[in-house]
Amino acid sequence: MAESGEGLGTVPEHERILQEIESTDTACVGPTLRSVYDDQPNAHKKFMEKLDACIRNHDKEIEKMCNFHHQGFVDAITELLKVRADAEKLKVQVTDTNRRFQDAGKEVIVQTEDIIRCRIQQRNITTVVEKLQLCLPVLEMYSKLKEQMSAKRYYSALKTMEQLENVYFPRVSQYRFCQLMVENLPKLREDIKEISMSDLKDFLESIRKHSDKIGETAMKQAQQQKTFSVTLQIKQNNVKFGKNMYINDRIPEESSEIVLKHTFEEEEENEEEVLTVQDLVDFSPVYRCLHIYSVLGDEEAFENYYRKQRKKQARLVLQPQSNMHETVDGYRRYFTQIVGFFVVEDHILHVTQGLVTRAYTDELWNMALSKIIAVLRAHSSYCTDPDLVLELKNLIVIFADTLQGYGFPVNRLFDLLFEIRDQYNETLLKKWAGVFRDIFEEDNYSPIPIVNEEEYKIVISKFPFQDPDLEKQSFPKKFPMSQSVPHIYIQVKEFIYASLKFSESLHRSSTEIDDMLRKSTNLLLTRTLCSCLLNLIRKPHIGLTELVQIIINTTHLEQACKYLEDFITNITNISQETVHTTRLYGLSTFKDARHAAEGEIYTKLNQKIDEFVQLADYDWTMSEPDGRASGYLMDLINFLRSIFQVFTHLPGKVAQTACMSACQHLSTSLMQMLLDSELKQISMGAVQQFNLDVIQCELFASSEPVPGFQGDTLQLAFIDLRQLLDLFMVWDWSTYLADYGQPASKYLRVNPNTALTLLEKMKDTSKKNNIFAQFRKNDRDKQKLIETVVKQLRSLVNGMSQHT
Repeated sequence: MAESGEGLGTVPEHERILQEIESTDTACVGPTLRSVYDDQPNAHKKFMEKLDACIRNHDKEIEKMCNFHHQGFVDAITELLKVRADAEKLKVQVTDTNRRFQDAGKEVIVQTEDIIRCRIQQRNITTVVEKLQLCLPVLEMYSKLKEQMSAKRYYSALKTMEQLENVYFPRVSQYRFCQLMVENLPKLREDIKEISMSDLKDFLESIRKHSDKIGETAMKQAQQQKTFSVTLQIKQNNVKFGKNMYINDRIPEESSEIVLKHTFEEEEENEEEVLTVQDLVDFSPVYRCLHIYSVLGDEEAFENYYRKQRKKQARLVLQPQSNMHETVDGYRRYFTQIVGFFVVEDHILHVTQGLVTRAYTDELWNMALSKIIAVLRAHSSYCTDPDLVLELKNLIVIFADTLQGYGFPVNRLFDLLFEIRDQYNETLLKKWAGVFRDIFEEDNYSPIPIVNEEEYKIVISKFPFQDPDLEKQSFPKKFPMSQSVPHIYIQVKEFIYASLKFSESLHRSSTEIDDMLRKSTNLLLTRTLCSCLLNLIRKPHIGLTELVQIIINTTHLEQACKYLEDFITNITNISQETVHTTRLYGLSTFKDARHAAEGEIYTKLNQKIDEFVQLADYDWTMSEPDGRASGYLMDLINFLRSIFQVFTHLPGKVAQTACMSACQHLSTSLMQMLLDSELKQISMGAVQQFNLDVIQCELFASSEPVPGFQGDTLQLAFIDLRQLLDLFMVWDWSTYLADYGQPASKYLRVNPNTALTLLEKMKDTSKKNNIFAQFRKNDRDKQKLIETVVKQLRSLVNGMSQHT
């Protein structure tokens, strides 16, 4: 049962294998047959049996089919035998026809080959045309590139290169000429960079050379614009306030001249068309170079190079010449170069995108401004000419206004101008010191004589003098002051004009200008004029008459200070009642000068008295007086009378003080003459002669040489001499010794030491002149009295010393 079961299972499997062998390709039969051997051991035998049965079935089918088609095959063979003869005939005919066709087609073949060759040529031509049409635009663009390079149109050339690289070269990249062109483009770019950089260097060199012309043009335009504006403002002010705004008509004229004066001289009488920086400089190299480097993608390198080179040029421009301070042309050249530099930078800032920035120009300007201020501060310190300093100020103002118009901050320059203003004032003070010295040297120190009305008006027009009494006097007459007074007054006004010139265009208020003018005028009065007056007063050749006139002059100059204040007020339109208005120090200035002159008068008067006293030639041993005063003393008194007559023009107190000082000095000199240590002996006759001289002095004092003394005030200057001489003349020693120290003493002013000194000199004289005095009783008694008085005076002097 088991075997029969296995047999039944293998039969369908063998049938499947047989079907697979029949239906598949012979290449796949091997695996199928292998599966037969892989089965049960008896499977091969059974498969072979099954295969034999299948073969027998197929043979039977083949035999049936052959039997079925045998008759048709026989018929077909018979037909073929019949057609054989016809086929041979047909073959002969085909061969003959083929031969004839071959003979006839030889020419056609030749023509066909020609046609083929032409077709190939035509196709090649078409291909070539197509390729050439593809290459021609490239070649044309490259030719255009060469033309642009030759024509120096480098920016266009770079754009053409971009088109070649992005559009045209990709179309013909397979051709060798394209590769050559591609390899050549970087070299062309480098050539363009080098050429454009060379053009930029030429441009930088050109603007460095022409920066002064650029700056001069810019400053000239700024000045013309400012002049026009100021002129218009002046006309408007004249219309608004009228023409009589100043005390002197000269002020508005000079102000206009100051404002309208051109720092740069015009080359032609008629102004030419206004030039701009574009007219003076060709900026195309900068634009080209910037565009070229932008296209090349190297814009940052170009910007850095440009800024670096311009900074170097800025340092060169800011470096001044060593002798710049000697002439205004040196300063003008310095300023024009700087203005030209920054005008170019401002133009570059506004017409290019990013080549320079506002931050860069501000940094460059701040660096330049610090250098400019340092240079101006150093070089201006060497300027000693106020006109040069004023020209420098005008140049700085124009320089500042020009650059301010281009947006650069210039406040520090105006601050510098205040420093230069102080220096300008110093140079003015030095200049006016020389002017004042010349005026004093040329003055004759005598009142100004006037012979007619015209001369009177001329003096009044120069100096504000008002005296109703003088006006009532008939011609000829005299002004009390000398010629130097109106000259000095005029020069003070000239100084105010000069100071005003510097104050203008500084963008300061009227109050500040008023304060500047008053302070500078005060410096002129208190330092320069006062110093010149003091030096004049101390000069040896200035005599008493000149000193008296100087005091009179200072009095009138002091009175004129209020007119100077009005003069400044009318210039600035700032009222003197304003709280912060500075007053002129004329009162203290001329008061100090007067005090110095008064002191010098006292000194010179005493020196003159000393000169006369030195002429004294007393015979100190004379036995009898001459009966008249000494000649030197009478000459001295006559001199004093003439001098004190001149003093009538002085203030009363000054004349009285001078007179009292002279009398006191004379009294002291006479007393010192008596007490001179070199004088050893004095006779009674000499004392009597000396008494005559003192009497003349007292008579002079009582004659009131200078009015204003009360009672015998002036005579008191000789009271010490008078009491001393009275004591010796009347020989009233008992009264002197008895009343000494009493307030009511008759000889209160006689010092014991003085009396002792003089008495000892008289004692020695008595001994020498009276050899035989011991033989005369009166002389012996007198000698004893002298010795007794001497002893008592010595005791008195010694007691005073111990008490002290």
